Amino acid sequence: MPGAGPEFRVIDPATGETHSTIRASTQEQVSEAAEAAQRAGESWGALSQPERSGALHAVADGIRAREGLLAEALTHETGRPLSRNHLYVDMAVDVFHMYAELSRALGGRVAPSNDPGQLSLVLRAPHGAIGCLIPWNYPLLLLVFKVAPALATGNTVVIKPASETPLSLAVLSEVFAETLPRGVVNTVLGSGRTVGEGLVTDPRIDMIAFTGSTEVGRRLGVLCAELTKPAHLELGGKDPAIVFEDADPHVAAEGVAWASFLNAGQVCTSTERVYVAAPIYDRFVEEVVAVTESIRVGDPFDQTTQLGPMRSEGRRRKVLGEIEAAVSAGARVVAGGAPLDRPGFFMTPTVVVDVNHEMGLMSEETFGPVLPIMAFSSEDEAFGLAADTPYGLGASLYTNTPRLVERAYRELNVGTVWVNDPVVDNLAAPFGGNRASGNARELGVEALESFTTARHVHWNLELEPKPWWYRGE
Repeated sequence: MPGAGPEFRVIDPATGETHSTIRASTQEQVSEAAEAAQRAGESWGALSQPERSGALHAVADGIRAREGLLAEALTHETGRPLSRNHLYVDMAVDVFHMYAELSRALGGRVAPSNDPGQLSLVLRAPHGAIGCLIPWNYPLLLLVFKVAPALATGNTVVIKPASETPLSLAVLSEVFAETLPRGVVNTVLGSGRTVGEGLVTDPRIDMIAFTGSTEVGRRLGVLCAELTKPAHLELGGKDPAIVFEDADPHVAAEGVAWASFLNAGQVCTSTERVYVAAPIYDRFVEEVVAVTESIRVGDPFDQTTQLGPMRSEGRRRKVLGEIEAAVSAGARVVAGGAPLDRPGFFMTPTVVVDVNHEMGLMSEETFGPVLPIMAFSSEDEAFGLAADTPYGLGASLYTNTPRLVERAYRELNVGTVWVNDPVVDNLAAPFGGNRASGNARELGVEALESFTTARHVHWNLELEPKPWWYRGE
């Protein structure tokens, strides 16, 4: 619904200028959205699964019909190259089609019964109304990863996008309005501190699904715990990459650069620290500098552009400050490291060497186009450095040695281990992290479990007395 609260501006990060002005939702409108989701839940949950699946297929078709509008909106609000945004619209279509069909086949299980003449049914039941809080870096995909499985399993949703990136949701809302019953999907706009927390604390919202920083996720987790409300948290990361001696330095350099600089490094699964075997360290650094300096940074609507701007001036300033602090502590910048002299929030992709774990660049989430590199002298040292973090989102390996892969997925407490192919989403497999990186899983069949709760039905088929019951005379 259109907001009736204070105005806020949406800045195009490629120009630094205001793209549009939007009104935030009022607390009354947040309350109305929660009420609408709760009211619609009974009828939406009562539909047959084929009916809900058909509605999700219709949503997918509606997204496909608006591919151009969605891709352009994403480019204006994120600064990401238009060509990649078309790919992400394609993924969104696939996610809705996938959950439309998966939800037809997965609804629970029959557990072994205690005795003959009994059934023990384990059902997957919807939570109810789910508040979905979406971040600014992937405002379409990270919305779809929550909303599609939630709707497929009978939940209703209230969506709050980041105040920086509401444009793609405006297009998507038209699709929801055309394809779904009223109240099944609701949207509110505004800041996390007011609109977001108002949604979290509303008693009609039964679960919160949040993607964002660990700091904010912890705060929301506390609020949900006080209300005994499930909190589905996908949080930050400080993902390592380990390049072992048997890896081709040139090929590994290309993979690491991709994983570090995709979306200007503004990805929770970005490679943010790199450990390279000492015998190939110098060659690797040479190769990765060459790749980095070849990346085409520029207008996201130019089809030749590979890297767009950062999302905001404040975030660019933070990243440049982390680089400066590392250099003051002894690090060296060997590629990039500066803002571009043009409108917008562009900066050159950056490679930093002579770093250590005393520097924030190697311990705190950077969320920018920076690739810091350290050498290691043994496998034990490599795995020890990779594990030296409170985060647990992902890790990348470059090796042709199966033993090292087995050690990685056994020892590293992360949600995903990528081997020779970094930062790839497989829609059929779960995504999520551990420890400071969150507590939930999206994608795959696991998402259907994340957005449902288990309900056990113990059924004695005939009413008959049991020997342990109390009996009257």
